Amino acid sequence: MSSFFRINFKKLKRIIKLEIHDYTFVDNLKSKRFWILVMQFTIAIALIGIAIFLQTSSFFFITLFFFYIIALSSATHDIAADGFYMLALNQHDQSLFVGIRSTFYRLAMIFGQGALVIIAGYLQNTYNDTSLAWIVSILLAALIFLAFSIYHKYILPYPASDENRIKKSASEITKSFTDTFLSFIKKKQIIVIILFIMFYRLGEGQLAKMASLFLLDSQSAGGLNLNTETVGFIYGTVGIIALMLGGVLGGVVCAKKGLKFWIWWMLIAINLPDLVYVYLAFTQPANIYIINGMVAIEQFGYGFGFTAFMMVLIYISDGKYKTAHYAIATGIMALGMMLPGMISGIIQEAFGYQNFFIWVCISTIPAFIITKYLKIDPDFGKNTNVEKI
Repeated sequence: MSSFFRINFKKLKRIIKLEIHDYTFVDNLKSKRFWILVMQFTIAIALIGIAIFLQTSSFFFITLFFFYIIALSSATHDIAADGFYMLALNQHDQSLFVGIRSTFYRLAMIFGQGALVIIAGYLQNTYNDTSLAWIVSILLAALIFLAFSIYHKYILPYPASDENRIKKSASEITKSFTDTFLSFIKKKQIIVIILFIMFYRLGEGQLAKMASLFLLDSQSAGGLNLNTETVGFIYGTVGIIALMLGGVLGGVVCAKKGLKFWIWWMLIAINLPDLVYVYLAFTQPANIYIINGMVAIEQFGYGFGFTAFMMVLIYISDGKYKTAHYAIATGIMALGMMLPGMISGIIQEAFGYQNFFIWVCISTIPAFIITKYLKIDPDFGKNTNVEKI
């Protein structure tokens, strides 16, 4: 058990190091627009490299190298895109589009983990050639990234604050990072901020790891005994539609009355629907429409409630080092999801699904307590440029 935790903390340490590395270059060299375009193009080339060498005798080490390039480029792109989002949009527009942004992030995950795998599976069954199936799927992903890099070259704006940085020495970059980190930990309410990031999704972090397994597990084990295709439809179709609606609605309403007005409603929305899994665990319904409806409620609540979380990250990152502070906040966010995920399986195995989902609901209580002490500007996220009638 102790070795399991050591491995996961080592993984987190690598994530944070990667965040720091990317911030140092992205925030001090060139513009964020530049990094977005270059990283998308780099990922496209790396994917093409994987497709080319996949059938060679040395495919393992070569593709491993390309996957490392993709991981590094993806992390760098993430930092640049987060910073560009905050530089290119004012507070009102950030609030308006934050739900749409998180929705498309989920869609991208579904496409990468679902659609490409489905395509590969179809080609494998059709042509009875596993290598060919994955080569075509990977090349398709490469073409998508290449198309995005070309499209964004012409469509992305040029924010005045996203200027090209002059070349800095290693000592200057080190000093810049030190100043940035110190300015983050000196923020007002820094303890409350860190606790909020860690605990806002404490319940959801555990639920997300076990929800699909609960639907798939046998009824004798406390699950709903659904097949893989049905679970895929529930989360890939019904779930994603509900998630999109919740995310978009969250962004729209937050842009109208601001984060402070909506944060409590969104906190309730992301946590209260966890009760649907308590209902499902105790009743174990066979009616697929009931199951779909319960999952849709939970996913809609997550999409709506997650808007407040993202807006808080933007709010606390505002200032001179907004890109770097956002990167640090997302690193803490990764820890806040990793730790609950690490213990969720242990808790479920020890107490069963019914008690596990009750525990998930209890785990949401700290978020309500901490949010009470989080101070937010009442005007943050509103369109303050609109003339009042």
